[in-house]
Amino acid sequence: MNLDVLSGRVSTAHGQATVDVPREEWVGAVTAARDQLGLTYFDVLTAVDEQADGFDVVLRLWSVEQREGLLLRTRCPRKDPRVPSLTGVFAGAGWHERETAELFGIGFDGHPDLAPLLLPDGFEGHPLRKDFVLASRVVKAWPGAKEPGESDADLVDAPVRRKNLPLGVPQPGSWP
Repeated sequence: MNLDVLSGRVSTAHGQATVDVPREEWVGAVTAARDQLGLTYFDVLTAVDEQADGFDVVLRLWSVEQREGLLLRTRCPRKDPRVPSLTGVFAGAGWHERETAELFGIGFDGHPDLAPLLLPDGFEGHPLRKDFVLASRVVKAWPGAKEPGESDADLVDAPVRRKNLPLGVPQPGSWP
């Protein structure tokens, strides 16, 4: 596959080629991948919260004829989480962009309808962001007498130790 038609930095990891595309060239690069590289199957679009670095929007395209795939990735800053919509290139991008907008809070400029898709009415926040507090993990303790990984022998005459908080739960005193 000749990736020179795409403007961006190409890297390969675990046998998978990835092209990092500037946000301004996102739609053009995806269109070129479809039209010039034959990557006509839209597989998935999602995001990765890179915290201070912003968000990576990741797209996987596939060529059924060549049996090859490609990841395209663009980054948007945390202060301006927006990328151009791909609904004009792939109609199937609409659902994926709605999901990503709802779960990560990333806007897709030009999308026809970014209405909420998965979360209940009135839900506040974006649960796949790394700064989202998992309040249910604070309220409901681990249901077993032992922590995961402990055995009955660990509980006999053992000093009581500080309980670890689940992932995504801030330390007490640091809550807003």
